[in-house]
Amino acid sequence: MKYAILAAGHGSRLVQEGETSPKPLIQVGGESLIDRLLRVFMTNDATEIAVICNPQMTAVAAYLETIQKAGRIPLRLMVRSTPSSMHSLWELRHWLDEAPFILTTVDTIFQEQAFAAYVQAFRQMTSDGLMGVTDYIDDERPLYVSTDAALRITDFTDTSDRPHYISAGIYGLTPRCFETLGRCIERGEQRMRNFQRALIADGFRLQAWPFSKVFDIDHVSDIQKAEQFLSV
Repeated sequence: MKYAILAAGHGSRLVQEGETSPKPLIQVGGESLIDRLLRVFMTNDATEIAVICNPQMTAVAAYLETIQKAGRIPLRLMVRSTPSSMHSLWELRHWLDEAPFILTTVDTIFQEQAFAAYVQAFRQMTSDGLMGVTDYIDDERPLYVSTDAALRITDFTDTSDRPHYISAGIYGLTPRCFETLGRCIERGEQRMRNFQRALIADGFRLQAWPFSKVFDIDHVSDIQKAEQFLSV
């Protein structure tokens, strides 16, 4: 099973609030965010984990290089600045173009049992993608996900009069998605949400997989939320 982690952001809001650790190295539950994802992915049969981080976070790159050299984790590391998460995925495409893969951002917080169930569903999927969604809305700019009765995704929107699900930042995709992603890059688009909309426009059959609760660490207050959530 291939996995990928997007860790090339700068965590600017955390920096503004006084957080001194780079986001991937922030500690939650006694381990860093990046270590937690690596551990969870290895527990769920990772054969390869592709990670992209930015060169400005030298401590993150150095730490991941140490892990890579140790050889205990099948880690592929790219150190590169990108203008958006969508572009970060594009940079990783050569490592993800042979088999289905699961992608998350480095600060995605979820329960491990729920993620293991998601991975099993992903292995058995017959659609073009299995997108994690949640009805827990605690995001400044959520991406709302519309579905039909069978949880087939029909739309991604920035606003919703009757919100139910939002994107959980957990994406299970097949390599065919890179055709659409390439066209997004050519059009000068920037954000992952635009890529997801483009998948629907291109006829991809995307299925929603509901998590009970998923959130990102964007603010210092979110670190405490994560501690409490994962301690239950």
